[in-house]
Amino acid sequence: MLQALWEQVRTLLGLGHDIGNVGAGQMALRTIVIYGLTLAIVRLGSKRILAKASAFDVIVAIMLGSIMSRAINGSSPFFPTVLSGIVLLGMHWFFAVLAFHTGWMGSLVKGDRVLLIKDGTIQHHGMRRASITPDDLDAALRLETGQADPSKIERAYLERNGKISVVPYKREPRILDVSVEDGVKTVRIELD
Repeated sequence: MLQALWEQVRTLLGLGHDIGNVGAGQMALRTIVIYGLTLAIVRLGSKRILAKASAFDVIVAIMLGSIMSRAINGSSPFFPTVLSGIVLLGMHWFFAVLAFHTGWMGSLVKGDRVLLIKDGTIQHHGMRRASITPDDLDAALRLETGQADPSKIERAYLERNGKISVVPYKREPRILDVSVEDGVKTVRIELD
């Protein structure tokens, strides 16, 4: 009985056919199976791929899609291809754990942030290193702070995930003393 069920599954998924010789119905069923398997292994192994991704995560996501698509269209054997996807995500998880526990591995696989502005001064070396144009930096400043004046920025970095983070100077509130009546009353007003 188990043997008959297994033969039915093999026929439905086209597992006994030559590589690349999968019918439309078999490909549709493979898509459902691979989608479920890929979702399961991503959820179990590497939730980072679903978060704000660094190049480290994007590369794994692209490779995983490429590997798993081969199982769908039948251009590679089904089970070895699924196993390859699992191994890829296992490696990603292992490198992520290693990166968490060692600073050097984090820099190696994820890169380092690049300083773009320091104490209100644009760091041209960092801009060149990160291939950030002045227009890119201006856009990031406008989006993060509502203005594009670098002199009002304490620090700006190109982060490992490719986003530009901006730390504006902390503004001290302006305090005005306003005399309401000459010599009688003074009101203190704090402006942000």
